[in-house]
Amino acid sequence: MDLASRYKGVVGFVFGNENSGSREDSYVERLLDRISNGVLAEDRRTAIAELQSVVAESGAAQLAFGAMGFPVLMGVLKEERDDVEMVRGALETLVGALTPIDHAKGPTNEVQPALMNTDLLSRESENISLLLSLLSEEDFYVRYYTLQILTALLTNSPNRLQEAILSTPRGITRLMDMLMDREVIRNEALLLLTYLTREAEEIQKIVVFEGAFEKVFSIIKEEGGSEGGVVVQDCLELLNNLLRSNASNQVLLRETMGVDPLISILKLRGSTYSFTQQKTINLLSALETINLLMMGGSEADSQKDSNKITNKTILVQKKLLNYLLMLGVESQWAPIAARCSALRCIGDLVAGHPKNLDALSSKVLGEEPQVEPALNSILRIILRTSSMQEFIAADHVFKNFCEKNTDGQAMLASTLIPQPNSMTHAPLEEDVNMSFGSMLLHGLASSESDGDLETCCRAASVLTHILKDNTQCKERVLRIELEAPMPSLGAPELLLHRIVRYLAVASSMKNKEGKPGYSYVQPIILKLLVTWLADCPSAVQCFLDSRPHLMYLLELVSNTSSTVCVRGLAAVLLGECVIYNKSSESGKDGFTIADAISQKIGLTSYFLKFDEMQRSFLFSSVKPAQSHKPLTRSTAASMAEIEDDESDLSYLKNEDHPILTSIFDAQFFNFVKSLEMYIRENIIDVYSRPKSDVAVVPAEMEQKGGESDKDYIKRLKAFVEKQCTEIQKLLGRNATLAEDLARTGGSGNSQTELRVGSGSERVQAETLRRDLQEASQRLDMLKAEKAEVESEASMYQNLAGKLESDLKSLSDAYNSLEQTNLHLEKEVKALKGGGTSTSPDIEAIKAEAREEAQKESEAELNDLLVCLGQEQSKVEKLSTRLSEIGEDVDKLLESIGDDMGLPQDDEEEED
Repeated sequence: MDLASRYKGVVGFVFGNENSGSREDSYVERLLDRISNGVLAEDRRTAIAELQSVVAESGAAQLAFGAMGFPVLMGVLKEERDDVEMVRGALETLVGALTPIDHAKGPTNEVQPALMNTDLLSRESENISLLLSLLSEEDFYVRYYTLQILTALLTNSPNRLQEAILSTPRGITRLMDMLMDREVIRNEALLLLTYLTREAEEIQKIVVFEGAFEKVFSIIKEEGGSEGGVVVQDCLELLNNLLRSNASNQVLLRETMGVDPLISILKLRGSTYSFTQQKTINLLSALETINLLMMGGSEADSQKDSNKITNKTILVQKKLLNYLLMLGVESQWAPIAARCSALRCIGDLVAGHPKNLDALSSKVLGEEPQVEPALNSILRIILRTSSMQEFIAADHVFKNFCEKNTDGQAMLASTLIPQPNSMTHAPLEEDVNMSFGSMLLHGLASSESDGDLETCCRAASVLTHILKDNTQCKERVLRIELEAPMPSLGAPELLLHRIVRYLAVASSMKNKEGKPGYSYVQPIILKLLVTWLADCPSAVQCFLDSRPHLMYLLELVSNTSSTVCVRGLAAVLLGECVIYNKSSESGKDGFTIADAISQKIGLTSYFLKFDEMQRSFLFSSVKPAQSHKPLTRSTAASMAEIEDDESDLSYLKNEDHPILTSIFDAQFFNFVKSLEMYIRENIIDVYSRPKSDVAVVPAEMEQKGGESDKDYIKRLKAFVEKQCTEIQKLLGRNATLAEDLARTGGSGNSQTELRVGSGSERVQAETLRRDLQEASQRLDMLKAEKAEVESEASMYQNLAGKLESDLKSLSDAYNSLEQTNLHLEKEVKALKGGGTSTSPDIEAIKAEAREEAQKESEAELNDLLVCLGQEQSKVEKLSTRLSEIGEDVDKLLESIGDDMGLPQDDEEEED
């Protein structure tokens, strides 16, 4: 009753006061009274029909029903099972009470009666058990309405419903039985199970145990596979929920049903190859299932890797690669979303699997005589497609094909043979009979004639994968020469030099919007060059053979109009020219490059380019691996209509093109970070070792036969002068480095801090450490001396106090003596006034007593003055020492005087 009271209070809150909804309340209350207390069955049925109608149309009625109607209708469902019409009416009324009413947009904070009713009904687990028991009823509408109620409860209160179903005996079993029911009920049960299995692992296990795989594939086959409707989509979504991050369920599917029913969904049937939106969604759902199998399970599962390899092996054995190539490569009439998803599946299928790599490299497409290798067809997609998404998906295939596949890289590199000039500049449509390498070189060189660098950029991305971590391929491709566009323009040009020239051209060209440069062409070409020069001294030497290359690279690093990513990658490329430089030729060695960096850019500014790149959006937003977003009813339509909208891609908050987030993966970013640290250490090392290791052969120090002493001395002098000159240059470099590092210090984070290396940096650090240690020791010594002086000052303060006390006692004795003397004088005067001639000579006695007292006083005063003189000398010495250590002497003496409280009249003395 407390719950009902609260609902009545909510009704009053929504409608202003308790009387605002009185009409609906009273009407609903009368109908509920007729249902619960009515005598005639027909009247009760009429009342429940009227209640169902008003609840379905009025939010106020829904609120009123939630406050008092659930106990009545649940009683009907529990006690009147035999009256099918009453049970139907009660269930239909519950469906209406749980279904939101779509009126005109109201206040955003308006109370939703349907949500409140859902919460109220799901609070009692007995209600869920009662509804599940109705699924065994024979009446079609009873089962149908019950499933609708459960679906509404699951939508708004999923956790409670899942717990109630798990706690109900045979709860999941009853729902699974509904999959074999009539079509409408089957579809409702399928939708309900799809919601239930999204995150509840316990329910997933029970559903699989109850034969979910067999029932799902049976429904898919009955509906027509990929040609079926939304039911096929729901079946595949349920299947994906059961397989996602669950290795045990994947093994069970593999060992019971197998993957044949799944692969058959991807078979394209019919002669028209028509693709409706629903068919596209069904294919995307099936491809998502394939992806889940290739992932192998959750990251925490120890069997993930072995399960992944096994799944990939079986999928290729079952001819999945053929169907994926048909959908992603040969079916150019297929929607772009389906083609992209199929291409990504091909890439994932061969990743890290040697047998699947061999299978892909040996695949041919087309029919005799027009057949070509599958890799050639995929390369043609990269070079020709107008869709960025399709380019990224096809590039993903080559990335995974070349990853740790030296044989495959060598096979592709062996086809890189330059074609005659006429063939090189032929239209792209005439590349059908070209080899893979000829087509790739054609793409790299075609930009020379049409002024469009996009094709060259895409070909450069493929070449990057071929050269990655493969020194032999780098050396082979380094020897490739391309003919000049016109024979009259000069000799052939090395491929590396041509690519560097395209890099320079890209910065001067304008895109469609008139903005300078291509926002992704330069980064992709720089990625190729960084990969090519990595650990390849001959490539570095080839790059530096043309002096303008170095000058352009220095300008690119300093160019503020370039993006942070371009400047950072150019800095990495410049650093590779130092760390992988084995040349001893003057002007091309690592010292020359380091000097150029220091003079043209400055080491501080140069190292700052690395920090800016690491903090850029492109680098900071990288993820270890792209997670596949689950395909549901709400997201399926948008994913099926993927199209490239350049306006959406080009104008984002960050300055880098969105395509780069796909081309630049986490592996490349980690490679750049490791290179960055290596570059920092080696450039510092360049400044800490001699320019050339001069081996002083003992024979050079000896006098040659027939050489005069004068010539010998002259030769030794020249040798020493040469050494001194080199030392001076080294000191100049060290001074520049120290200055730059001093400015850089403290500005970077822990990843960008320079390590203390060798040479001057280490010496400087050691000197500073020693100075700091000496200063610390000196400070400790001064502190000890200060404590000692303060102790002596305290002792002398006490001594001065004692002397002051003695002086006061002496002064008191002197005063007492004066009083006695005065008293004696008075007595003498009295005696004189009334005395006789026989009285003693008072004046003589008085003078004698005064002289004797004065002698005693003078002796004591002399002793006291000697003591005071000694103490004054000590005080002066202490004052001098205290001044040396920074103490205020006057203030200290004043404090001593205040502490002693000297009387003002003690300084007065009488003669």
